[in-house]
Amino acid sequence: MTKKQAETGRLDTEAVVRSALEVLEDRGLEGLSTRAVADRLGVRMNTVLWHVKTKTRLLELMADAVTGEVSLDALPDTPHDRARTLVRRFRAALLTHRDGAALVVGTYPADPRTLRFADALVSALLDSGLPDRAAAWTAWTLLYFTLGLTQEEQAAPPPGGSRLVSAVHPTDHPALTRVLPHLDATSFPDRFEFGMAAILLQRHPTPP
Repeated sequence: MTKKQAETGRLDTEAVVRSALEVLEDRGLEGLSTRAVADRLGVRMNTVLWHVKTKTRLLELMADAVTGEVSLDALPDTPHDRARTLVRRFRAALLTHRDGAALVVGTYPADPRTLRFADALVSALLDSGLPDRAAAWTAWTLLYFTLGLTQEEQAAPPPGGSRLVSAVHPTDHPALTRVLPHLDATSFPDRFEFGMAAILLQRHPTPP
């Protein structure tokens, strides 16, 4: 047995993805590379690539693993409550991982765990009475709203940071000055709930 065969025999794709998520936790998304994953596993970089083929595919598998942490158990019976619960759990899964939102938003995985979650969300929206297109596009809107807000949340300075406060000038930015107390880093959970409710309560135009 060659060294490469021995290395690949000890590994599987799931193990590579787990190690990649550990590297993400240690180094952040900018520090993630197939070489860093290989070093963590104690194997050659080609061994990692043998399992995941490309870094792009590695990122997709990592994103699918993060989304797969969303539990589909014990969901509410009411369709809107079911949708809210799923999206809340999605946000929680993103926040569990350093740069979790930035990881997922930069990929387009069509993998089993992501598809199961998406199917559950679309199913809840269909059950709420939305027509097919509106259900699909509302799911899309909810997910990208959650990804965008969570990415901002994970990149924000700690509470008490003054970057935004110091940048906003009452003369140049009167509207922002007025609402500034509502844009601090501690408001992300409330902003998330507000945005999710606004999306779910909106009226959907009739398709032409």
